[in-house]
Amino acid sequence: MTSLLLPALVGLALGVRHAFEPDHLAAVSTLATEQKSARAGLLLGAWWGLGHTAALLLVGGSLALLEAQMPDRAALTLEALVGVMVVALGLRALKRAFEEGRTGAVTSHQHAGVPHTHAATGDHLHLRGWTLATRPLLIGLVHGLAGSGALTALVLAEQPSAAARLSYIALFGLGSVAGMALLTGLAGVPLMRVARAPRAAAALLGVAGALSVGVGAFWAFASARELAGL
Repeated sequence: MTSLLLPALVGLALGVRHAFEPDHLAAVSTLATEQKSARAGLLLGAWWGLGHTAALLLVGGSLALLEAQMPDRAALTLEALVGVMVVALGLRALKRAFEEGRTGAVTSHQHAGVPHTHAATGDHLHLRGWTLATRPLLIGLVHGLAGSGALTALVLAEQPSAAARLSYIALFGLGSVAGMALLTGLAGVPLMRVARAPRAAAALLGVAGALSVGVGAFWAFASARELAGL
C-alpha cells in the first residue's frame, strides 16, 4: 500500500497542474463565460474532468495494462483534433458574443412536453432526474483521448507494476477533475457580476473566444506539422 502512495500523490498533483495547461484553459474558458454562478462553473469543470478521466482510464489504462504505447501517428492525430475542437469552441463563442451583446442569452425547450425556459448556460441532458453537461463532458473525453498516449508512456517508464500504473492514471484523472472544478468555480464568482451587464458579458465571451481560436489554431498546426513529418 505504501509503495503506491507516492505515485498516486504525484499523479494527483500532475492532474491538477495538467488542468491549467493552455489548451484546457482555452477550451473551458469559452464555456465558463456562459456560467452565471460559482456553483455552475464548478459543476461544468467537474463534468469536463470526469470526461477527461473516463478517456484516460479506458484508453490509457488499457495501454498501460498491455504494456503498449499509442502509435505516434494516432497520438498526433488526436492532438490535432483537440486543436480543431478548441478553434470551433472559440468561433462559437465569438458568434454568441456578436449575437447576444445587447440582450444576453436565453434558451427554450421542452422536457416531457413541459415548456422550459432559462438563461442559456450550455447544452445539457436530463436523464431520470440527473442533469449531465454534455458539451464539457464530450470536450473532456476528447482531451483525455489526446492525452492518453503521453500519459501511458510516462507510467510505463516510471511505474513497475500494473497496480501502480492504474493508481497513477486514476489519481491523475481525479486531479484534473479537482483542477478544472476549482478553476471554473472561481471564475464563476466574477462572472456573476459581469453577467448582469450583457455588453460586458459579451466582451468577456469575445475575449475568451479569440483566445480559444488562437491557442487551438497553434495546437492544430503544430500537431499537423509533426504528423506530416512522420
